[in-house]
Amino acid sequence: MRFLVLINIILRNLLRQRRRSLIAILSVAFGVAALAIANGYIQWMFVDFREATIESQYAHIQVTRPGYHEHGRADPMRYLLPEDDRAAPLAELAQLRAWGPRLHFTGLLSRGDTTLSFVGEGFNPASDLTGDRSLRIVAGEKLTAAAANRVMLGRGLATQLGAQPGDAVVVLVDNPSTGLNAIDATVGGIFASVSKAYDDSAVLMHIEVARTLLRTSGSHAWLVYLHDTGATDAAAAELRGHLDGKTFEVRTWNQLAEFYTRAVDLFRQQLDVVRFIVVAIILLGIGNTMMMSVMERTGEIGTLMALGVRRGGVLRQFVAEGALLGLLGGLVGLALAVLIGFVVDVMQIQMPPPPGLTRGYVAKVLLTPGIVAEALAVAVLTTMLASLYPAWKASRMVIVDAIRLNR
Repeated sequence: MRFLVLINIILRNLLRQRRRSLIAILSVAFGVAALAIANGYIQWMFVDFREATIESQYAHIQVTRPGYHEHGRADPMRYLLPEDDRAAPLAELAQLRAWGPRLHFTGLLSRGDTTLSFVGEGFNPASDLTGDRSLRIVAGEKLTAAAANRVMLGRGLATQLGAQPGDAVVVLVDNPSTGLNAIDATVGGIFASVSKAYDDSAVLMHIEVARTLLRTSGSHAWLVYLHDTGATDAAAAELRGHLDGKTFEVRTWNQLAEFYTRAVDLFRQQLDVVRFIVVAIILLGIGNTMMMSVMERTGEIGTLMALGVRRGGVLRQFVAEGALLGLLGGLVGLALAVLIGFVVDVMQIQMPPPPGLTRGYVAKVLLTPGIVAEALAVAVLTTMLASLYPAWKASRMVIVDAIRLNR
């Protein structure tokens, strides 16, 4: 009952100064809307960039020999995994969507008089999801399970080589254990991933062709794709429990994608600047509103304390008024953010590619429960903080002086 009475008094006080209360609510609303939109836009960028990175390069989980990611590029044949039938624990994962072996190698690619170095990967088109989502085919077609001596080139590498689908190329590798080996291949397709650096040097081929080229039967990594990216850590922990840690190393996509981690850190720092600006706007706006309210209600405050209302009660009343302003402004701001997000989705705004990437993306605003809760918390807590000094000022008034000002 006392709470309801307090709310009733607060609402009456806010309605008594409708214009000032509306200005305060709108100032909070615009700040909250700006924070939610910025947060939601960056969150969507994180999700889209994350999924593109996973699908085009790293998968959700990679299983390799211990130390392969640090030293395997210098001596890849030393870190070969056993036959694929040892990967039985991968097929038992609850969230498994697909898995496939990868064989990494480097060499020279020749067409006519042009020879370029490349970074190659052999994969199984029947089970590996490369090319289904973020590895876009720009010319020709993707590899099939029956592909024989056909290769896919990154767009940058194909441009440097002057190659088109159907062209004949020679793939040459130097295996430290078996020496030089080469095969004649045909360009089956040209692809574009999310990374320009990757496209400038990448060659993809069927893993059996790569094994023939390298004269081996193993692979360097087993790539695991899951239905839900949020289940990555749990699936990785499950694999670590089933695989011998001395023989196998399990790493998740975020442990491998350093560029993604750095980009996320950069955008989060930028978002902190937006938060600071929003908080500053709310503090100044609400603080000014509450101070004006205290000055106009000086006599009323004195009368309340003369009737027995304690100083703590006056303090709580003004802080509660600020909190209610923040709550109302936060709700209005979130409604505005939802409306703006809907408009952005409908407009299908094409954004340019970030630095180092090859493609842009469609702008969207992803308002998650965490973003909504953060926006409301910022609105309420900031308005309460802004109300503290005016509330303290009101509670410290001398009763006689306050009543005298009412005359």
